[in-house]
Amino acid sequence: MIIRSPTTIFLYRARLIFMLAALIPTVLMTAIGIILVATGGAKSIGVVGGILVLAFCATALTGYVLGTIFVTRGASLAAVQNEFLSSVSHEVRTPLTSIRMFIDMLREGRVQDPAERQRCLTVINQELTRLDGLVGKLIELSKIESSHAVFDRGPLLVSDIVEDALASFEAIRFSGDVDLQVQIDAGLMVHGDRAALAQAVGNLLGNAWKYTRPQDKKIEVRATADAKHVTITVTDNGVGIPRSEQAAIFEKFQRGSAGLNGGSPGSGLGLALVRAVVEAHHGKVDVRSEPDRGARLRIVLPRCAETP
Repeated sequence: MIIRSPTTIFLYRARLIFMLAALIPTVLMTAIGIILVATGGAKSIGVVGGILVLAFCATALTGYVLGTIFVTRGASLAAVQNEFLSSVSHEVRTPLTSIRMFIDMLREGRVQDPAERQRCLTVINQELTRLDGLVGKLIELSKIESSHAVFDRGPLLVSDIVEDALASFEAIRFSGDVDLQVQIDAGLMVHGDRAALAQAVGNLLGNAWKYTRPQDKKIEVRATADAKHVTITVTDNGVGIPRSEQAAIFEKFQRGSAGLNGGSPGSGLGLALVRAVVEAHHGKVDVRSEPDRGARLRIVLPRCAETP
């Protein structure tokens, strides 16, 4: 059984009423106009009257089509907003439930062993960190999508962006070995915010690490360019992404089957944040992948010829 939200029901009813109020009278008047033109014969008044009625009907029909488009878009936006709120509620509720459970155990004295108490506190800290990261990503993503994010706009060396991203990646790769290869063409420059672009590249590196197998991890970072664009590519030898999921992974709270089936932690916001940052810099991000053959994610940005 499908449960519709009040907003969706209201917009559906508005569209139905709009159709009945606009379309039916327009159809009737169109029929009258055709009759007037057909029976007017040599009488210019009847012909002119019929033409005016048909012109009015054409205008009304155009208004109906445009109005239907706007109402439909409004209904779609309401559905997206409701889905977004539902996803946020689910993602926030999960760590809160875990935190509350462990706090209740400690408050009621059900955990006496010092080592076990320490483990509970560690889990609480991890969940709080996760919750804080989720809220931070949501705020940052909201600012970017609403055009309220303030980015520095200056010429940047791509090598500096990748260097910053690799520095943040060090904390992740510290927990395991990885064959990391970096190849950056010299002198490549883009125009934008260094911290935001470094975060975008860092998110791609984090995803590459997360979805490669523990043994024989290989990640390659390359930056190349043509006359107009700079391309930053992150390639891994991980589990890959099925073609049916490649468009969805850049949407908020959408995770591929590899993350869901493998139990990898994540909120489904990392790649959405990458896309928002890149699009705010007038670029694009895409993915090419096949299951069990790794993934290649590309950030394409307008090339800058200025000197820093």
